[in-house]
Amino acid sequence: MQVSNLLANKNQDVATISQERTVADALLLLKERAIGALVVTGPTPPLVGIFSERDAVRALATSGAAALETTVAELMSTDVQTCDETTTVTELMGLMTERRIRHLPVVHEGQLVGMISIGDVVKARFDELEHDKKDLLDYVSAR
Repeated sequence: MQVSNLLANKNQDVATISQERTVADALLLLKERAIGALVVTGPTPPLVGIFSERDAVRALATSGAAALETTVAELMSTDVQTCDETTTVTELMGLMTERRIRHLPVVHEGQLVGMISIGDVVKARFDELEHDKKDLLDYVSAR
């Protein structure tokens, strides 16, 4: 299964935020959208970083409430791993495990086309296993 299959089954509206916005703005958007990360946009497409709940927690633990007034650019992760629509679920699992990340922006021909979360990967893998289980049960009971 590939990323294109995962994107076909989900809302492809990717939540983004400008790097000039405050952390408070980012947290409000995360809450409103019930998501864990935002793609950060800037002068260079398709993205300049990613801002996640982890980034916010680290900043709050270090700076307290003052972190809320800092810009997203000051706290975002800039070493962003991306994938494309041909990346497989197995490759996603490896990337997410190796890099200890929970969100991967999907880029196609320099354009942001989606976001894959660890939840999407787990759901896809669970669905595959359920399908395999059904096939095996059908095979065994056909004897």
